Amino acid sequence: MTARWLTRDDLGAAARTATGLLLVSPDASSVYPLDAAEAVLTGAALREAGVGERDRVVVALAEPAGSLWARAAADVAEAAARVDPRGRMRLHHALSALGATALVSTPTGAMDFLARLHLEFLLDPLDLGLRSIVLTGEIASKRTLGHLAGEFGARVTEVYASPFSGGALAWRASEEDPLTPLADGLLGLAAPSKDDLTDHGPAELVITPREHGTLGDAVLRTGQVARAVGGGIPAPVHTVGEHVLVRGVWLALPRIDKALSKIDGVAGWDLTISRQGTLDAAALTVAFCRESLVRNPMWKARVEQAVRALTPVSIDVEIAQEISETSRPGTVNDRRGHHLGRDRALIT
Repeated sequence: MTARWLTRDDLGAAARTATGLLLVSPDASSVYPLDAAEAVLTGAALREAGVGERDRVVVALAEPAGSLWARAAADVAEAAARVDPRGRMRLHHALSALGATALVSTPTGAMDFLARLHLEFLLDPLDLGLRSIVLTGEIASKRTLGHLAGEFGARVTEVYASPFSGGALAWRASEEDPLTPLADGLLGLAAPSKDDLTDHGPAELVITPREHGTLGDAVLRTGQVARAVGGGIPAPVHTVGEHVLVRGVWLALPRIDKALSKIDGVAGWDLTISRQGTLDAAALTVAFCRESLVRNPMWKARVEQAVRALTPVSIDVEIAQEISETSRPGTVNDRRGHHLGRDRALIT
């Protein structure tokens, strides 16, 4: 049987016919039928991270991943709870109130939490008594794992999770290690622009969920790219395609195109993403084709409202001061060095 090679957009397009419990991304660009193995593998990842039946786990992840991880943690640990990842003081209070010994967070969320403990709350991270920290959902900055381990006095493990469900697929104990898949044949590497597996050069991580009830014949392109050197599966360091990862949320670039095309006078846009401190920051610069619109607060407000409706990620809107006489495609300027481009065919 020929495999179906699917992207996030393909999963979103099949939303009307998908069945079962569906995990829907915040912008509905991905609709993924949940499989029972997702929670089992996530529980296995927690065990590899050192979480056991005497631990109390707090999951600080956004949906849809948060509930999946909390459910898996409840099967592994003494207790598990999912809390809102926003609000670092609330997170500190939850960790203390629940007597947590393990924290599941994005890398930037954990680093921001640490920074605020030191700089704003004047609290010692060691006083929390965390034994395990599990990082997932983002491309971590260099030295994140070691830094958190030293500051919290905890074992820090990175888990590679499905970008569609948030469920665990592989793990590693240090930044230098390759990924260790949690099941055979589940994770592979493919050429970004061809439907073929590879083990050299820039390679896109793909999921082959052979035991999945409805996607068993599919190869799912994750949009995440690693530098393969032959043997083993490296952790992703880049993204590619029409979706870019910002603060653990996949932002659909075509939806920006569509939303701004409905606003009269928009000639083009540039999305700039940076990580100067602990968190990602995104700014959208919009160019108009008429001088009268550049300083018109009503038109800027229309752009802001359109962007706010697309994603829960906060995106600052700026207006280019120079007009653009011709329309042009939107571009991404990823100062983190993560996103390689919108067109997979150009990745070499």
